[in-house]
Amino acid sequence: MKPKRLRADVLAGLTTSFALLPECIAFALVAHLNPLMGLYGAFIICTLTALFGGRPGMVSGAAGSMAVVIVALVVQHGVQYLLATVLLGGLIMLAFGLLRLGKLVRMVPYPVMLGFVNGLAIIIALAQLEHFKSGEAWLSGSPLYMMIGLVALTMVIVYLMPRLTRAVPPALVAILGVGLAVYLLGLPTRTLGDMANIAGGLPSFALPDIPWSLETLHIITPYAILMALVGLLETLLTLNLTDEITESRGYPDRECVALGAANIVSGVFGGMGGCAMIGQTMINLSSGGRGRLSGAVAGIMILLFVLFLSPLIERIPLAALVGVMFVVSQQTFAWASLRVLNKVPLNDVLVILAVTVITVFTDLAVAVMCGIIIAALNFAWQQARELYADIHQESDGSKLYRLHGTLFFASTTPFLNQFDPANDPAQVTLDCRHLSFVDYSAIAALKTLRERYAKAGKQLRVLHLSERCKKLLKRASEHHD
Repeated sequence: MKPKRLRADVLAGLTTSFALLPECIAFALVAHLNPLMGLYGAFIICTLTALFGGRPGMVSGAAGSMAVVIVALVVQHGVQYLLATVLLGGLIMLAFGLLRLGKLVRMVPYPVMLGFVNGLAIIIALAQLEHFKSGEAWLSGSPLYMMIGLVALTMVIVYLMPRLTRAVPPALVAILGVGLAVYLLGLPTRTLGDMANIAGGLPSFALPDIPWSLETLHIITPYAILMALVGLLETLLTLNLTDEITESRGYPDRECVALGAANIVSGVFGGMGGCAMIGQTMINLSSGGRGRLSGAVAGIMILLFVLFLSPLIERIPLAALVGVMFVVSQQTFAWASLRVLNKVPLNDVLVILAVTVITVFTDLAVAVMCGIIIAALNFAWQQARELYADIHQESDGSKLYRLHGTLFFASTTPFLNQFDPANDPAQVTLDCRHLSFVDYSAIAALKTLRERYAKAGKQLRVLHLSERCKKLLKRASEHHD
């Protein structure tokens, strides 16, 4: 590995580790857990997926989307049940990867991807607003002005730094520079130490302390499935985004296997579950991290913070980290999607907006599913409208219908409406050379048409049926016999 590449990856990893810290602590607190669980989860998942995953440059950790899913479980049943859920969720992810289902992400249309990215950018920005509160009340007076000033200073450094030098990641300079200024000038502002005390030991191996019974399985399975689904979706969509930014190709199945294994290890070492984190991935990529080393450095640094560096790390002002995350939010948002709003079809615009809004107000899994359903229905509607017939009166008095398009559940009515059994001549020919039969509804429509002509005492001849259609017809007739 070239020294320049090595240096870029190490610095990007270091920058990313600072950005991982407040997020993992905040998500652990959201889920009513000890912050160390978030940090252990981040260390294990970030390091293992970086070393063995299918997408170098992508950063995984204890993610917020996972934390939201498990709050109810932790409140009702406690931490040990959560660890068992992380274990089971990891097994589901592992199976997903081994069954090579990663390619299913290709089913996600581009407008859904844009909506997902925009929704997450808004969530990243909104999450930072929590740091402008003290308890439940918003900051006011000089603490508020200090916070806003430091956040603005951080953002200015991040934006201007690349114009001076690209040797060091701007986010790293901003965090350390603002941190140093606050320390030397003795400025009164909230630091990471105010969020939580992060000093701790090495994570230790222990199986979840729960009754290993069917009843336990009954409690944790729904949460584990939801956790695995959200984690896989966020990871695969972030992988797609990383592919686009780096103009290289990742391996979704390998990433799913690594993520599953990392969650299993996290579960037995007392860590939270996790998946790819879009904000931290963007920080890593914009800081120049492209290799496996950047993710591994980020993960290992988290552990070093916990073991040795907590007195220093707890002095980092929250304002510096908030400023960096605001920049990430602005860079993550697909501004291009706003510029194309008047150039792309209206239904695609609706998908982008719907997915963005649903991501912000519910969660990612729901948003992506809704987006795919809207896009699929729209596709079916468009295909159904494209069915048409060329009708010819033959010299022998018979009539020829030449159909074009796709015959499936949504287009059976327009298909049947093309014909006029009552007024057609005794001999009618249907030419299917340009008609593709997709599903059982198509076969049923053809049968209905035959019956209508038979009822009118007329003969319908069907030509040029494809081999696939003949098989479908044969199977349908056997089924009815």
